[in-house]
Amino acid sequence: MALSFCGNDRGSKAYSVDKGVLDNGCFVDALNLVPHVFLLFITFPILFIGWGSQSSKVQIHHNTWLHFPGHNLRWILTFTLLFVHVCEIAEGIVSNTWVSSNHLHLFMPALMGFIAATTSVVYYHNIETANFPKLLLALFIYWILAFITKMIKLWKFAEASLGVQQLRFCITALLVVLYGLLMAVEINVIRVRKYVFFANPQRVKPPEDLQDLGVRFLQPFVNLLSKATYWWMNPLIIGAHKRPIELKKIGKLPIAMRALTNYMRLKDSYEEQRKTEDPDKSPSIWKSMYRAFGGSILLSSTFRYMADLLGFAGPLCISGIVGHLDNSTEIDRTNKTANMTFGVYFMSSTELLQNTSVLAVLLFLALVLQRTFLQASYYVTIETGINLRGALLAMIYNKILRLSTSNMSMGEMTLGQINNLVAIETNQLMWFLFLCPNLWAMPVQIIMGVILLYYLLGNSALIGAGVILLLAPVQYLIATKLADTQKSTLDYSTDRLKKTTEILKGIKLLKLYAWDNIFCDRVEETREKELTSLKTFALYTSMSIFMNAAIPIAAVLATFVTHAYVEEVRLSPAKAFASLALFHILVTPLFLLSTVVRFAVKALVSVQKLSEFLQSDEIGDDSWRNTEMSMSLEVGKKYKYHGDTKAINRKGRYRMDNYEQPTRRQLRPTETEDVAVQVNDGFFTWGSNLSTLSDINIRIPTGQLTMIVGQVGCGKSSLLLAMLGEMQTTSGKVYWSKLPDYEILFDGSISKNRYSVAYAAQKSWLLNATVEENITFGSPFNKQRYKAVIDACSLQPDIDLLPFGDQTEIGERGINLSGGQRQRICVARALYQNTNIVFLDDPFSALDIHLSDHLMQEGILKFLQDDKRTVVLVTHKLQYLIHADWIIAMKDGSLLREGTLKDIQTHDVELYEHWKTLMNRQDQELEKETEMESQTTLERKTLRRAFYSREAKNQIDDEDEEEEVEEDDDDNMSTTTSRRSKIPWKMCCRYLSSGGFLMVFLMVSSKLAKHSVMVAIDYWLAAWTSSNQSLWSSLGVLQHRSYVPVFIILCGAAIALCLITSLTVEFLGVAAATNLHHNLLNKIIHAPIRFFDVTPLGQILNRFSADTNIIDQHIPQTLESLTRSTLLCLSAIGVIAFVTPSFLIALVPLAVAFYFIQKYFRVASKDLQDLDDSTQLPLLCHFSETAEGLTTIRAFRHEARFKQRMLELTDTNDTAYLFLSAANRWLEVRTDYLGAVIVLTAAVAAIWTSSQSGLVGLGLTYALTVTNYLNWVVRNLADLEVQMAAVKKVNSFLSTESENYEGSMDVSQVPEDWPQHGEIKIQDLCVRYDTMLKPVLKHVNAHINPGQKVGICGRTGSGKSSLSLAFFNMVDVFEGKIVIDGIDICKLPLQTLRSRLSIILQDPVLFSGSIRLNLDPECTCTDDRLWEALEIAQLKNMVKALPGGLDAVVTEGGENFSVGQRQLFCLARAFVRKSSILIMDEATASIDMATENILQKVVMTAFADRTVVTIAHRVHTILTADLVIVMKRGSIMEYGTPEILMEQEDGLFASFVKADM
Repeated sequence: MALSFCGNDRGSKAYSVDKGVLDNGCFVDALNLVPHVFLLFITFPILFIGWGSQSSKVQIHHNTWLHFPGHNLRWILTFTLLFVHVCEIAEGIVSNTWVSSNHLHLFMPALMGFIAATTSVVYYHNIETANFPKLLLALFIYWILAFITKMIKLWKFAEASLGVQQLRFCITALLVVLYGLLMAVEINVIRVRKYVFFANPQRVKPPEDLQDLGVRFLQPFVNLLSKATYWWMNPLIIGAHKRPIELKKIGKLPIAMRALTNYMRLKDSYEEQRKTEDPDKSPSIWKSMYRAFGGSILLSSTFRYMADLLGFAGPLCISGIVGHLDNSTEIDRTNKTANMTFGVYFMSSTELLQNTSVLAVLLFLALVLQRTFLQASYYVTIETGINLRGALLAMIYNKILRLSTSNMSMGEMTLGQINNLVAIETNQLMWFLFLCPNLWAMPVQIIMGVILLYYLLGNSALIGAGVILLLAPVQYLIATKLADTQKSTLDYSTDRLKKTTEILKGIKLLKLYAWDNIFCDRVEETREKELTSLKTFALYTSMSIFMNAAIPIAAVLATFVTHAYVEEVRLSPAKAFASLALFHILVTPLFLLSTVVRFAVKALVSVQKLSEFLQSDEIGDDSWRNTEMSMSLEVGKKYKYHGDTKAINRKGRYRMDNYEQPTRRQLRPTETEDVAVQVNDGFFTWGSNLSTLSDINIRIPTGQLTMIVGQVGCGKSSLLLAMLGEMQTTSGKVYWSKLPDYEILFDGSISKNRYSVAYAAQKSWLLNATVEENITFGSPFNKQRYKAVIDACSLQPDIDLLPFGDQTEIGERGINLSGGQRQRICVARALYQNTNIVFLDDPFSALDIHLSDHLMQEGILKFLQDDKRTVVLVTHKLQYLIHADWIIAMKDGSLLREGTLKDIQTHDVELYEHWKTLMNRQDQELEKETEMESQTTLERKTLRRAFYSREAKNQIDDEDEEEEVEEDDDDNMSTTTSRRSKIPWKMCCRYLSSGGFLMVFLMVSSKLAKHSVMVAIDYWLAAWTSSNQSLWSSLGVLQHRSYVPVFIILCGAAIALCLITSLTVEFLGVAAATNLHHNLLNKIIHAPIRFFDVTPLGQILNRFSADTNIIDQHIPQTLESLTRSTLLCLSAIGVIAFVTPSFLIALVPLAVAFYFIQKYFRVASKDLQDLDDSTQLPLLCHFSETAEGLTTIRAFRHEARFKQRMLELTDTNDTAYLFLSAANRWLEVRTDYLGAVIVLTAAVAAIWTSSQSGLVGLGLTYALTVTNYLNWVVRNLADLEVQMAAVKKVNSFLSTESENYEGSMDVSQVPEDWPQHGEIKIQDLCVRYDTMLKPVLKHVNAHINPGQKVGICGRTGSGKSSLSLAFFNMVDVFEGKIVIDGIDICKLPLQTLRSRLSIILQDPVLFSGSIRLNLDPECTCTDDRLWEALEIAQLKNMVKALPGGLDAVVTEGGENFSVGQRQLFCLARAFVRKSSILIMDEATASIDMATENILQKVVMTAFADRTVVTIAHRVHTILTADLVIVMKRGSIMEYGTPEILMEQEDGLFASFVKADM
């Protein structure tokens, strides 16, 4: 009977119970089996029945709900119990080898205990999620039984005087303690939940988060095992493969992580400092951060320390395994039998640890635990970092809402700075938090590592450590240099982007003037600087990578060579490979330490900036609007999500009215009820000491229309802002009248927007939202009211043009509207709001006459006055003064007159007369404005062009959308799936080929060489250490040292190759970036004009900004990291397979598992990354939007609503980011466990095949590195996939057709002075914009004599502008021709043709730079010629007055000149180029009468001898022309002199003139 339970040794009385039953050790062990068997018998049926019924439960969330107290403690105890059981099994099996026959009782009960413990936790989990506490009694009984049986065993051991030095005694004692603790946990559950022995059991409800099914982030709620392995993420990540992850899928954040919660935490600790410490000192942000988030940081650091300490188990186990394989000679057993008690052998713990298999299992467990702790530490820091960022964003936002306006406008706080705070500083702090546990974990890790090395190798270890420590500062230096170069690169790329944007905005002009190449060179020049900076960046990056790879090699080299020459002892494989593994461990903290220190420095700077910002001036408290803060936080607390804003406002307002009123504004008896606002002795300033407005005494009558007039810059807008409390009051008071009380009681809605003022600022401000949302602006939608407002502002025609009507997104990221359209939307917003007071700041400035009349009549007089609302209107249009009930005239920052028009007529005749003359002038203009096409129609036209062309383009090719389109169809699910998990190899090839084949070849060969040499070094080390054993002869020492030279040579080669590889990869990246950008720029600048009509500007700009940035800076590093980690893993697996071929069998399932993990992860990661990016943009936009529209938001009193929106946006982005980092943890935990399995299989294979010990050490050291690099392979793959999308997008633009620049004639065949006369013949001309579209001009014939002035007119879309473009060959002329002075223009090279004609476009375009650059970028003309041109354009005096004259600065888009001046510059520009043909394309559309008259005069005089073709837009401008062409639908309807055409009564031209007379 070989397998008897108690063993059958000869002569042993294993089954006798002579001395008493309990004194038989075997019987006690058998007794220990009872509780385990009992548990299994009870729980299995319950589990099976339970599992059967559980599948019917649908509601997922309660599945994760943990009901019972002491939950985490129970899991931890159970895991400890399992570990102790494993030790017990190991001890039993190993002791079993000491006795002559098999004693099953040594390990069988332990094995059953292990199974029972596992069952207990599964059972517990199921009961808990089903919330069935009565069943816990089974466990309670089990713990009691187990505790009793173990106690008996321990008592027997103690009787037999066994002590702590025997391992089995220790294990049993531990088990007793654990069972006791578990029993206590169980009793506690009974105490709290009272489910048994008590009369009334406690009812429990799940936490708030789990009741809300929208919360999908379950990490805080699942059990420990699921927390540690991210098991709850499985459905999400695997599901991503079938259907992309959308925002809906990731749901909401749990309450504890929401921005509001964290903001309250941070704010409380911030404000607390104000109270406790001296109130004047500004509170420290560091302290408040520590108070709010210190706990989580401590937790994370604890995890981190545990992980680091466990990390050292690897090298120690390796040294143990290799060492014991070396001397695995049988240890003699003679003196062992003495230790037999109970007839079995009791061993000490050191003996157990000499067993190699035990060590292998231990190594495996240590790795798994270490990785679990490490990931837990990462997760906790990331969650804390995200919480901190949310809190900081909310803090910054609240501050923005209270910033004083003067701060914004006086440039103390620019928009850019605020955007940086939001986008950069908060992220810096978040990253610092991510890395900060490293700050105190790494030094400990380094010190431990050095101590262990010293213990293994003696003094020579210190030399190696010294090498590492000496090179660390160098790394820090490189890291700081890297940061600096990155900054300068950023500056250059911003500059380049600015220039590119300008080019794209003015592309039409550049093409028409043939300046495209000049401006293209300007960009290329900046790009050159950027590339120089990028090359430095690449150099430093490659140095950093090189240091990281070379330091360990150098350290190993120094250590082992010294050891060979200094130490007497032979270097054993065990020590060599353990120390090699230790060096590998040491490198990571050293490499990271430089990064962490850099981040810490950056964080200090960021905190500095933040506290400065939080200390900056706020809006004055003496204004009427300081109630905002007290209210909105209450609101935030009460209404977690999407509270109805109306309700919020109402609740808050009541509280305000009650106590705010008496303190703020006592009504004095003299003040009449019908004054809405009154200012007494007001002196207001914009923050400087000079008061902008002085001595203001005005009153605004209730329910009347008040107009404020005066010249430009006399303080009209400032007066409005002063009343709104945006300006700083130096003295005086602003009184706002109180509503009669009955109204408040009567209906909440009247008092709802009690102090809110509907305000339309001068500079229109739009939200990134739909048109409808921009107009309703948070008020409830009322259809009739909305319709009325839209009609009053004549927005309907514009809305009809938008692709989705009033649901179209407008604003920064939406569709670009023209100035007039934007302004009308802002006015509509002010009209729509239900407020008593409306302030309109110059609403007519960007509108033409018709619209402003309509708006005045319908909107202001009818709509607003019907509602009895108080209106204050700032305007320049004096003809509207007759409608005013009250007039305020301003002059130079003070009040000139106040009163009705009658008062002013009687009291201030002079002013009245002055006004009258002005009004007459305006009236005459009105007469003249026999308008054909107003400016508005024009704006609509440009809009229509953009959309019409865009739709056409969409039918032709869905540029970026192929993938998305695929994914929308549910039918071809399978194709989608395969498409989504494919790696974009084609793009990688494209990218590499842009880098040049030589570089690619260099990179590949040097990488391969480097990794082969690295393996060779380690192999040589293995051969050297396990060379020959008898080393005590001097010959042996020499032989030992003969290995050194080769070792040195190999290490030197490896270091050199490291340098070469890191350089080649980075410079390959630079080469690729250079080529891609150069090609992209040239392609786009030479694309036909149609391309720009069809492609949104934003899309093109994205290629130059985001995508170029990714190609420049991110792809090279990802590529480097990917190739390095892949090759490391492959070489490691190769080495293991070489050492123990049997490992390959185990590799197959591992490889399959790895394949699936990476496949699922890549898809999910890509989706989550997209979500993170797409949710970040709205957040940043919301911040800059708020900062821009501060005055409007505050006037409307919508702070609370905007805050709510900000919190929602922040939470959405945080959710995406949290899920992304949780997915990364999911992947890392899985790959780490795979790595641990690889180590285990490698170790077991090595032990069983018992190969040469040196090689085993080599194999295990490599197996350990795999765990570190497996997850990098996958993450870099995922990153590369996302980044290759950038290459793909750039590439899609590289396939656009260019214009044909050559022409069929040679430049030399064209006369120098062509066109001499300016005679134009148009013969049977047919033109279209694109081969796919209908022709816009059909068979046009015309003949224009030299020097004639020709006018072309016609309705919108009749083809006038297309004709002007045809002169420049900008459109596709597919039939007929235009002959100028005997040459067919289609045969000319484009450059020549376009440089010989002049054109003035309808919107004036100026470029940033100097005036000279704008007039003559080719620098061909003399200064005199330029001055002459400026004089003709009536600009000479103005330019003379500017600093620098011709070299005066022009800001971006010419913003520092008025529109009229810009148009005149364009005229001067046309004049500088003395060509005999001038084309004016609707040039007078956007300028006032005075400027237009100048223009007309100039054209008649200066261009007297040239041919001028005017495309007219107001018919009266061409009444004096020599020839008029009237067009309709692309063909000529009438042709002749204006006089003749006027006589044809029913003619088109006559009707045009009539219509406008």
